[in-house]
Amino acid sequence: MTATSRTESQKSAFSSCFFLSGATASGKTALGALAAKTIDAEVVSLDSMAIYRGMDIGTAKPTVEERGGVSHHMFDVADPAREYSLVEYLKAAEKVVSEIEGRGKRALFVGGSPLYLKAILFGIFESPQADPTLRDALRRREENEPGTLWRELNSVDPTAAARLHPNDVKRLVRALEVFKLTGVPISEQQTQFDAEPLVDPRRVFILTWPREELYRRINLRVQTMVEDGFLDEVRRLAESGVELGPTASKAVGYREMAAVLRGEQTIDEAIERVSQATRNFAKRQETWFRSLVKIGAQRIDAEHKTVETLAEELVAAFKSLDRNIAL
Repeated sequence: MTATSRTESQKSAFSSCFFLSGATASGKTALGALAAKTIDAEVVSLDSMAIYRGMDIGTAKPTVEERGGVSHHMFDVADPAREYSLVEYLKAAEKVVSEIEGRGKRALFVGGSPLYLKAILFGIFESPQADPTLRDALRRREENEPGTLWRELNSVDPTAAARLHPNDVKRLVRALEVFKLTGVPISEQQTQFDAEPLVDPRRVFILTWPREELYRRINLRVQTMVEDGFLDEVRRLAESGVELGPTASKAVGYREMAAVLRGEQTIDEAIERVSQATRNFAKRQETWFRSLVKIGAQRIDAEHKTVETLAEELVAAFKSLDRNIAL
């Protein structure tokens, strides 16, 4: 079992792409669509929750109007009840990029999911396939004796255990599964982020706002989502019998809206909790963005600028990296 898997196919698939990221509610969607239209590119979603069908308002999935006539990809590719893995995303994204470039266009990834962006930039380790029997056994052990999985992981892979909360059963199960199947701690296998990136980090652009303004935008977005029917969206999912899977259920806001439907909290309480959870998520995103900037990613300051001005700035930066872009 090798420590990591960093394939040339990954490098050839994504090395010519551009990436627009930034915190939630920073305005990536509108800017990405306009910039893509300017350079005749197509947008590929870099959002781990927008891949799920039926989860539209709560994931801020762009409407037809917001897409501005630009082709968008990697939306609505999976049912929310199933687990959609990072490996599946990378394979699908590689295929999409190949098709886009086959049409003589460029791919512009737009979104704020750090895990997806990390995987594209650095590759992923060659992990074993899931073992359902082993996973079930590990989960039953945790149910019978809470905390046992973290203690076992700490004994065989203290580095991984230090990164995980004792209640994060999903990741604890995976870490132990990898160790039991390969004999190698998962922390030793996940070293790809310490290596040289497969994609030039200068091709990553991070839309940035002052914290106070970003939080104002987040609060406004949550309020707008509720006004646009977020609660009804969650009700429709429930009434259709759809049960959100392990990943989809982590989408910010859906749990809170479901609690409103059950009468466990008011809509105003839910709005405040969703706003706070979104602000916390933005803080975690910023930690990742800072690490990217250190290796060459470029910030785009959004304050006091129109989306048209930002698009001009972004396209000029694209052209500085790729002289073949004809405007």
